[in-house]
This record gives sequence, C-alpha cells and structure tokens, in this order.
Amino acid sequence: MTQHPTAEERRPANDGPKAAARNRAALIAAAREVYAEHGLDAPLSGIARRAGVGQGVLYRHFPDRAALADAVLEENVREVEQAAAASGATLAGVLGVLTWHLTESAAFIGLLHADRTGGVPAHASVLSERVARSLRGHLTAGHRLSGSDDLMLAVAMVSGAVTGPTREERERRALAAWRLLGVEVGAVRPFAG
Repeated sequence: MTQHPTAEERRPANDGPKAAARNRAALIAAAREVYAEHGLDAPLSGIARRAGVGQGVLYRHFPDRAALADAVLEENVREVEQAAAASGATLAGVLGVLTWHLTESAAFIGLLHADRTGGVPAHASVLSERVARSLRGHLTAGHRLSGSDDLMLAVAMVSGAVTGPTREERERRALAAWRLLGVEVGAVRPFAG
C-alpha cells in the first residue's frame, strides 16, 4: 500500500516574519537586477519570478511599481550611507560603492539627476540629499569637489556616462568619467558591511 504524505507533511513550514523579510529582500535584489537589464518599465512579473516568489507576494510588499522603485532607491541610499559611516571609510571607497550602484540601478541614476527646482517628488530630493551628505562627510578641505554644488554635479556627470549594454561596459565608462574629473575611486563593489 502506497503512503501519501498528509497535507501537513506536504506544506512547507511557515517562517512567518522571517519569510516576509527574506521575500522583501529578494524582491529588492531582483528589482535592482531587472531594472539594470530592462529599465524601470520592466514587467513586475519578471521581478517576482527572478525573486522566486509569486506576484501576490510582490504586491503584498509593494502595492505598485512606484513603491518597489522607492524601496530599491532607499536600499541603494542606505548602502551608500553605511559605506560612508563604516570605520575607516574614505571618499574613494564610498565613491566605489556609489559607482557600483550607478552601474547596477537605472532608478538610482534617475534619482541623482533629480532637478530640485522642477517637479521632482519630495522623496527623491531627500534621498539625493542623503547621498550628498554621505559623500560630503569625506571631502577634505580644498578637495576639487568641495565647492557648494560640485560634488553632486560630478556625480550627475558620471551617472550620465553610465551607459552600455553590459555591467562591465557601464563600469568602465563610469571609471573613465571619474578619471577625467580627476577623482580617485576605490573598488567598485556593493557595501559588504
């Protein structure tokens, strides 16, 4: 006689809040990747699939496209802030983390091009200012980017150069732009904590 598993045996354990946090993190990571490949108009179904969750899970965490893009932006900014606050952080190291985000996230580039005088959503302006504050904290007196708007203007210029079909090409162009501006950049990588 064949024994069939009971419903309780077939059902995976419910991890509750741990699963929710894991799913949210997976959705943000997947959105970052999909946005880098296909832009901000990428299908949300593709993001859910990449994260390994259903669309219902995506919509439980992010009720619309804007909420998901905001979460990706918030995560990018938080990582730049963490890199800036890390023990022994340098401007070059923080710029390396920032540059990694520029090569990975189309949404992040849009944020850094935010025109504060136009119809920019208030949250984009706040996030952009947080990036600026994180970077300014590592500028030394007399640094070539220490002028009032020079730092974020340089970031916007570099982000404008971040084009190309592959991550490697985007990184190469970003580093070339920093080099042309005479600014040292550390290793281009995500903040590892």
